[in-house]
Amino acid sequence: MNVVKSALLDESYYEYDHPSGLKILVYPKEGYQSAYAIFGTRYGSIDTRFRLKGEQEWTVVPEGIAHFLEHKLFESQDEDAFARYARTGANANAFTSFDRTCYLFSCTENFGASLEILLDFVQSPYFTKETVDKEQGIIGQEIRMYDDEPNWRVMFNLLTALYHTHPVRIDIAGTVESIAKIDADLLYKCYHTFYNLNNMVLAVAGKVDPKEVLSIADRVLKPSADAVIERSFEEEPEGIVTDHVEQKLSVSVPLFMFGYKETPKAEGMDTQTLVEWELLLELIAGKTSPLYRRLLDEQLINESFGTELFEGRGYVAAMFAGESKDPKAVAEAVKAEIERLKKDGIDKDAFERVRRERYGLSVMAFDSVEGIANNLSSAHFTGRGIFDTAEVLSRVTCEQVQNRLMESLRPERSALSTILPA
Repeated sequence: MNVVKSALLDESYYEYDHPSGLKILVYPKEGYQSAYAIFGTRYGSIDTRFRLKGEQEWTVVPEGIAHFLEHKLFESQDEDAFARYARTGANANAFTSFDRTCYLFSCTENFGASLEILLDFVQSPYFTKETVDKEQGIIGQEIRMYDDEPNWRVMFNLLTALYHTHPVRIDIAGTVESIAKIDADLLYKCYHTFYNLNNMVLAVAGKVDPKEVLSIADRVLKPSADAVIERSFEEEPEGIVTDHVEQKLSVSVPLFMFGYKETPKAEGMDTQTLVEWELLLELIAGKTSPLYRRLLDEQLINESFGTELFEGRGYVAAMFAGESKDPKAVAEAVKAEIERLKKDGIDKDAFERVRRERYGLSVMAFDSVEGIANNLSSAHFTGRGIFDTAEVLSRVTCEQVQNRLMESLRPERSALSTILPA
């Protein structure tokens, strides 16, 4: 077992390569009364075309199958996982994102029994034609519900405006038509490909004993033969599809999401680049920025306004979102502020204030066992260390962020998505 330490933060956790192939990360927190565990796989909604190394043919699966599989894993021939958790008192859940699927629980007692349930049911798939048919109806209703959800639609409408071919433009749950093509055989194919323990991670934080975690892992984990998964996406053009898309739904005030499409690196985003982006977005339109105050004074935005760097395998976009009586005016104001900062430069005092604030938030993140466990699993999948953000924030310079600005946020690669009152 390897101990990973941060001299800067005086924090540490344990890292273990289990013989089954699973990476196990344990972050004990003395004095805490709760524990949080997350068991995740590098498999999300964008993984619709794949093959194992050595296979000649690519497997192409329906959109939404990763999310469908997440739902089905909670079921078993005898008793579903939620019924088992009810006896331990743990609060369990799961989620599917664009590039990962995770199963999790939190508890204040019976941690060992709850961890055993987590590791057991995720390794015990049970699919039949009858249960798949039933789930198609349930998820079909969920998809139709999200079709009318304004915050969901404003985001995916923007993604379809920015991306031509990358599957990030497709709803995580798929469509009613795509999930109708899912059957038990396809679910088992995806399960045995992506739920290989070599493609997964277990992250645990809080009131936990590393020896107990490993003892349970030794008893429950089923060894997996190492397998290399190859994934394939169509080549994504540099440009956008359209610069504006709008939809009418039941909202009282228009919603908007304005985004810039950026070019991702093949090897993914490193922590230095991520920190530069987050500082840059805060300097452009964060709550202490001149632009934010001006838009608020002009009543063009309210406190729902915020920024986000949306990034993952094969996609990066800088986003500005909120409610506004005039979304186009907000988008134009953001564009103008970006061009002003490119011309005049970032104020160094403002940069230092934002850098210090972000550093403080990165340190505070280690006070939350849920945040720690989620960050550990994310760090494993992205290759960015959990302590790296604070390290970079302690030394990043205004010049580095200015350079990031100068090579990014091109107006011709921007698009505006709006949801207007029906």
